[in-house]
Amino acid sequence: MRPDDLALLRTPGVPTVSPDGRMAVVAVTRPDPGDDAERSRLWAVPTDGSAPARPLTPGPRDTDPVFSPDGRWLAYRGAEPGGPPQLHLLPTAGGAPRRLTDAPLGTGRPVWSPDSRRLAWTARVPQVDRSGVDRAAQPPWLVTTLRWQADGAGVVTDRHSHLFVLDLPPAGEDDGTPPRPRQVTDGNVDDTDVTWSPDGAELAFVSARHARADRDLVRDVYAVPAAGGTLRRVTDGRAECARPAYDPSGDWIWLTARLELGRDGLDVVGRGATLCRVRATGGALEPVLAPAATDRGDATPATVLAGRAAHLGVHSRGAVELLRVPLDGGSPEALVDGPFTVHGLAAAGGVVVATVGHNRSAGELIAVTPGRRRLLTGFGRALGATGRLHRSEERTATAPDGAEVHGWVTVPGGPGPHPVLLCLSDPLRRPEGWSLSVDTQVLVSAGYAVVRCAPRGSPGYGQAHARAVRGAGGTVDADDVTAFLDAVLTDPALDPERVGVMGTGYGGWLATVLTGRTTRFAAAVVDGALTDPAGLVGTSDVGWWFVDQYLGVDPPVPSAATSTPTLVVHGEDDRRFPREQGVRRYVELKRRGVPAELLLFPGEGSDLGRTGRPRHRLARLDHLLRWWARWLPVTPDQDLPGAVVDGAPLPGDHDGRGPLTVRATRLD
Repeated sequence: MRPDDLALLRTPGVPTVSPDGRMAVVAVTRPDPGDDAERSRLWAVPTDGSAPARPLTPGPRDTDPVFSPDGRWLAYRGAEPGGPPQLHLLPTAGGAPRRLTDAPLGTGRPVWSPDSRRLAWTARVPQVDRSGVDRAAQPPWLVTTLRWQADGAGVVTDRHSHLFVLDLPPAGEDDGTPPRPRQVTDGNVDDTDVTWSPDGAELAFVSARHARADRDLVRDVYAVPAAGGTLRRVTDGRAECARPAYDPSGDWIWLTARLELGRDGLDVVGRGATLCRVRATGGALEPVLAPAATDRGDATPATVLAGRAAHLGVHSRGAVELLRVPLDGGSPEALVDGPFTVHGLAAAGGVVVATVGHNRSAGELIAVTPGRRRLLTGFGRALGATGRLHRSEERTATAPDGAEVHGWVTVPGGPGPHPVLLCLSDPLRRPEGWSLSVDTQVLVSAGYAVVRCAPRGSPGYGQAHARAVRGAGGTVDADDVTAFLDAVLTDPALDPERVGVMGTGYGGWLATVLTGRTTRFAAAVVDGALTDPAGLVGTSDVGWWFVDQYLGVDPPVPSAATSTPTLVVHGEDDRRFPREQGVRRYVELKRRGVPAELLLFPGEGSDLGRTGRPRHRLARLDHLLRWWARWLPVTPDQDLPGAVVDGAPLPGDHDGRGPLTVRATRLD
């Protein structure tokens, strides 16, 4: 895969299925480097495979489709260029879509009432008008809580998320006047994950409204009358709840939850999100799947109940399997297993439709019926036709304490031995496994063997494996990475004398720890990385609890006394591991005379490599290839492509809007 192949990438989202099970609809996203924008539109896909997928809407940014229970309507979110997403309604019998909302900050995913006459959603409600161009003229933020910012959203202390309901006009009575939604909840809290009761009288949602809500991670399920009124708490204040759904009887609410958070409500390290249920009238959570062996891994925004069963994706050794769990207590059944990642799913009319990817596919839709799985789409055909996607092979190694370390090696074609890049993703947010990694494909196509692994702390290997890093991040997990690298370097196709390391997010923390331990790496890249634990506590949206839980109350200080040349990559608006993390690492290296560069991307958050502006994503890949060609050439006599000449354009600096590359300690 080459950087320019990014334009061929097609990524399907979470599907929806018509009530009769005959048609699926999914949003497919593609990068458009020409216009520097993400494009997405809805596609209709017959679930019996009788016809190819066809585009249903023109875009430019249509997402989150949901069929109404009567099958007459398709609600979805649509956004104009530069505008926030608004709810739209499309008749399934044919006709033009209609915009339903004009929310200042956009809306969340639509959720249908059982009678198909109402829609619910969540949306941020601005308390102060901050829409002006002149940010310096805006009023100040008064911050009184620990939870005052969020990665991807910015400062949220005066724009909390609340529930809304919209009544659609009865058939034949629509005069074209936009219906007015009503706000159902309020307060200085965030409400999410809304769902309807089977009789349509009540809404359940997730919120933190208890006394210690600002100091713990507990999230409860609440219920409120659909017309508005008094809230009642359903769960017992001991878990981090998400994605509730009523069963058809209305007696139970099924959900995903992290249990046993401890007395302070912060003990989440390695706690898998497992399937639970609770009586709709309130009570204690009852785990349905073993909490110590289950961690939900799909992106479906709700718990899917259909055919007297719950359906969900769970992490399993680098894969995300699709499970069917009978509501009556029968044994779970794996509908999709093996080297695949289930990204999202829907079920209706006797068919389950899932978006499934693997290490050479961003995802395709499959239909699962009793005894059969059918591939429905070919969204990745254009990228696959380049012949530039590479297959990964599983490997295992043994850590110093005897634990197994699982991972993957992806090797370019042609004779070896090849230079090696140890690529460490963020195992806490984006674990390695059987899914398409653009970085891996681009680097392997450039001639590097890429080594990836799942050190302790990664999901899908049991709770003991995941909780081993509690208060010890950068110790046992770094040992795992080193053991895995040493083991795979015995492969004659890999060159043990030419090795580099690259880490993203928490993986960047591991890369920082490793370069402080050893001089074995020819160079390093730390991308959106945690590098300064003390500084993270007061600047990150999660730092106030993350450092204590993952690194300990007295976190280690990574050594800057390294000679490893380092490229520091960061999004300017990253609030998870803020840019100060990268800037401090860069400056410390420069002060010690270590070759270092700072690549800073304007306006980007913590997931630059996957969700950044297309031209920024291209620029990032160009700079990675330039950096590795300089410090770890594929062949010893390789010329440096895109040579760095002060004052000259760099690869990826498109239209003067590219990233800022700093080679001095003066940042002004």
